[in-house]
Amino acid sequence: MAGKQTTTIEAVAKARWVRVGPRKMRLVADMVRGKGVREAVNILHFSTKRASIPVEKTIRSALANLLAKEEAAKVDPSEVYIKAIMVDEGTILRRWRARAMGRASRIRKRTSHLTVVVSTR
Repeated sequence: MAGKQTTTIEAVAKARWVRVGPRKMRLVADMVRGKGVREAVNILHFSTKRASIPVEKTIRSALANLLAKEEAAKVDPSEVYIKAIMVDEGTILRRWRARAMGRASRIRKRTSHLTVVVSTR
């Protein structure tokens, strides 16, 4: 059979130890999951969430990684979409805050690990 063969090309970008809590970053990741890269970057650029900045940077990095591959020389950036975007919990920085009567309470500064996989349609 002489059919048209199309190969999908994938690229991955990771941002680790981002100083945004994973729950907050997952809200932003859910906004762009499965969308085209151009549309996702446009959504994130005008989003008011603080987590949208590292997510947008990681998506741009994944797109650059895809376009840097040799087999992606003829890929149109408008055909690239976000295949997978995952937010995992990173390490927790523990700090102490002074409280009344000589006590201390723990402050947990959470971090996130963000993984973005982009692919051609």
